Amino acid sequence: MTLEETLRRKIDLKTKPLGALGQLETLALRIGLIQQTETPALNNPTILVFAADHGIAAEGVSAYPAEVTYQMVLNFLGGGAAINVFCRENGLDLRVVDAGVNADFPEHSSLIAAKAGYGTASFLHGPALTVKQLEFCLAKGAELVQGLQQTGCNVVGFGEMGIGNTSSASMLMSVCTGIPLDQCVGKGTGLTTDQLSRKQSVLQQALALHGSPTDPYKILQTYGGFEIAQMVGAMLTARSLHMVLLVDGFISTAAVLVASRMQPEVLENVIFCHHSAEQGHGLLLDFLKAEPLLRMNLRLGEGTGCALAYPLLKNAVAFLNQMSTFAKAGVSSLDD
Repeated sequence: MTLEETLRRKIDLKTKPLGALGQLETLALRIGLIQQTETPALNNPTILVFAADHGIAAEGVSAYPAEVTYQMVLNFLGGGAAINVFCRENGLDLRVVDAGVNADFPEHSSLIAAKAGYGTASFLHGPALTVKQLEFCLAKGAELVQGLQQTGCNVVGFGEMGIGNTSSASMLMSVCTGIPLDQCVGKGTGLTTDQLSRKQSVLQQALALHGSPTDPYKILQTYGGFEIAQMVGAMLTARSLHMVLLVDGFISTAAVLVASRMQPEVLENVIFCHHSAEQGHGLLLDFLKAEPLLRMNLRLGEGTGCALAYPLLKNAVAFLNQMSTFAKAGVSSLDD
């Protein structure tokens, strides 16, 4: 009997009608398969919020000025952001990764210095990253996850902060999937109709300049961000270490998309935490054949969807490991 068959049988023999716990059963099965065990456990869950600035923000594609990236990282470090609140409430560790914010930060116990530069170049005029920057980001993301795994962590959540990064994610999505760019571009942090038109025009110009490369590394170098590239490197390594990957919203899902172009098996370890309100996210989830855990019209980023969904993982593992079987509880099953 395969591990999947064993897990399915274990789930089916619990004191409930077949399938009665719905998506929670699917979640328990997925976690068991990721960890390659009949008795999975969630240890030292950690959310990494990757932060970086984007040169494309200077082209008027965001409702907020670029300095908000720096200001929000300070808010994370001060414990005042939504992700801080949700991590505290749900027992998750939080680390903030300076992947390339256009400012320097004082040392802080929750801050990981991993700066690839002071913001990417604008992909309206050339590639966003150099080859060396891309290599650095992929290696740094891998290093961060290896470090987490050595502390006993086996659940890692992916969040981000970066003014302009919905533009980057939209480009990655369109080029990787072939979905028309106008269907991938949304209002981000709250653009007006006129601002959205400006954003769409800028991104169309960038697409006309660079076209649609087929190599995922080239796609990431051309249209990506430091935080997105570090997430890709981290995701690929987390997969190799049999870790559970919690993925937040549109930008994090775009990172999964690129990672899956490099290594399709990475999707086996991913749990998509929510369906965001950003226009392209639903289409991207459909493309990846993903069924997110939550639908709450979130569009914040920061890993908030991961933190909110995490209790569902805890309960999935708990019922799998603790709930009685029909035989043990002395309850008649349909087979009796």
